[in-house]
Amino acid sequence: MFQLEISFIDVIFKGLLIGILVSAPMGPVGVLCVQRTINKGRWFGFVTGIGACLSDLIYAAITLAGVSFVVDFIDEHGLRFWLQLAGSIILMLFGIHSYRSDPTKNMHVSAKKKKGTLFQNGLTAFLITFANPLIIFLFMASFAQLAFVPSTKYPLSFVVSFLSIALGALLWWWSLTWIIDKIRANFNNGGILMINKIIGGVVIFISLLVLFGTVFNIAILG
Repeated sequence: MFQLEISFIDVIFKGLLIGILVSAPMGPVGVLCVQRTINKGRWFGFVTGIGACLSDLIYAAITLAGVSFVVDFIDEHGLRFWLQLAGSIILMLFGIHSYRSDPTKNMHVSAKKKKGTLFQNGLTAFLITFANPLIIFLFMASFAQLAFVPSTKYPLSFVVSFLSIALGALLWWWSLTWIIDKIRANFNNGGILMINKIIGGVVIFISLLVLFGTVFNIAILG
């Protein structure tokens, strides 16, 4: 029982981290969330994040379902090391791309329009995010890098994994909109660039940390 509890704590921690890692980079929806928070108010920005979160969760569920089919094969053939190694490298490249990118190029300056309903704002964010199925590869890289493979012996672990990812994503969008709402009077493109570089730097650091642990067989992040 004690081992099972520790396992669930590990799953929750990694799920939260993956939810944040996948949501944090300033892609089109991230920029849209910032814009709406500044121009329409925090709740409009937050429901934009919720819309993106719901779309991400669909792809997370697909990835988790795939993991359940391949986990035994990975363990049986000793491929976990290579999977983690590839995941670390892919996520590190993603972090470098995020650090070097300029998300403000995706910003559109236009005349003021109607706010629309909260549902409409969330729906548009959902559709924009859902139109990018490449997010599956980011989930795959994150799962591989953090050895996030729920046990097939405990179906409940998949539910816990899914909910942990959802909570991590929601925590990110809640925190981002809270910060932007507090400083929006002085927030500009430079602020978005700074956030993006910090996020990219953190992703690179985590990738290098886990890559080091993988190569030297040191348990890092669980």
